[in-house]
Amino acid sequence: MIVLDNLTQFKSVYRDGRKWNRCVEAIENIDSIKDGVMHSIGDSLVYMIVDGIPKAQAALQGHRRYLDVHYYLQGTETIEFASKSALTPHQPYSDETDREYLLGQGDKRDVHEGQVVIFDNNEAYRFIGSTQVRKVIIRVTIEDGYFLNK
Repeated sequence: MIVLDNLTQFKSVYRDGRKWNRCVEAIENIDSIKDGVMHSIGDSLVYMIVDGIPKAQAALQGHRRYLDVHYYLQGTETIEFASKSALTPHQPYSDETDREYLLGQGDKRDVHEGQVVIFDNNEAYRFIGSTQVRKVIIRVTIEDGYFLNK
């Protein structure tokens, strides 16, 4: 898991590559979208605004084809994360949802308003929190430009 202090740092560190530029484009478009509605940019990125109290999760969630990028607009949230290799499979990977669920314990880190978090596909994570959080969730393909199977 990579945590960047702010959007300016994200733009500086991840300035090259179509997928990163599309992440910035999605974040800069949030004023014109409704909460809870999924939007897309091309065939490689989907995004939405989530506002609420995180649901308790029994298992950690991992992905293989998409990276998750979360940009925190309001609130604070604790994220538990661990290497998939250190966890026990709970539900097998689904190609339809690009999700797998794993059990175990990981490290915890608090994140807050203004920060950008990138979840590596070698790790699984879950959210722990009891306070209101508003954030942009971006799911971007691991390929740099487009899906190879289309």
